[in-house]
Amino acid sequence: MEQALHTARQTNEAARSAAPAARADDAPRRRHDIYAGIHKALRAALADTLVAVGRLDTGDPQESAQTLAALRDVLAFCRDHLETENAFVHPAMEARRPGSTRRIADEHVGHAAAIASLAAQANALLQAPHGRRDALAAALYGAFAHFVGENLVHMHEEETVHNPVLWADYSDEELCALEDAIRAHHPAPAMARALRWMLPALPPAERAAMLAHARAKAPEAVYAGMLSLARAHVDAAGLRKLDAALAA
Repeated sequence: MEQALHTARQTNEAARSAAPAARADDAPRRRHDIYAGIHKALRAALADTLVAVGRLDTGDPQESAQTLAALRDVLAFCRDHLETENAFVHPAMEARRPGSTRRIADEHVGHAAAIASLAAQANALLQAPHGRRDALAAALYGAFAHFVGENLVHMHEEETVHNPVLWADYSDEELCALEDAIRAHHPAPAMARALRWMLPALPPAERAAMLAHARAKAPEAVYAGMLSLARAHVDAAGLRKLDAALAA
């Protein structure tokens, strides 16, 4: 699975090549967006987990364990993404536009502290006596909802403020190379987790383009792993569209 996301950087280009070509004067050329796919995955993970935490039955030990494990996994996803941006995206921006990441970098410090605090709250809830669990669950839900809201605003700012800097200072080829370096840095479990949330979050054409590219270019085991993740997490309508596109 560690090679699976190497195919993802061409998703936007492959999907657009399958769509009807627009006239040159219809719209400006769409640039490569390094945030698009991963932010869709993060938004899906955060929203799904927030709902699960909100409906948690604290009297059901199995449900509590599963839900809080899912929460810790999503927090790890957020932490990995934050650390990746700190290690790769921000240095690239600062190299050509000093000071361009200062505000978002400061927010990352707060988000890292919030991730640690939420993980500690989840552990405390899991270990608490029955009489305290409802109150701890309500506090955890409120804190996580606040974290989700902050991250939604934060990701929007990255997409609308950081992207113009990247597009002005880097070519699409350079941005793709930056993504390659990011993917090579991550271990297989992190790649699989990102795909688990990304595949169901993508539009059908982009999802099909990603799978078709993997089928054509990636090792068979990588394609099989991606297809398995799609079948496990994409809804029925999405799977029908995916099957039809792959069969075409």
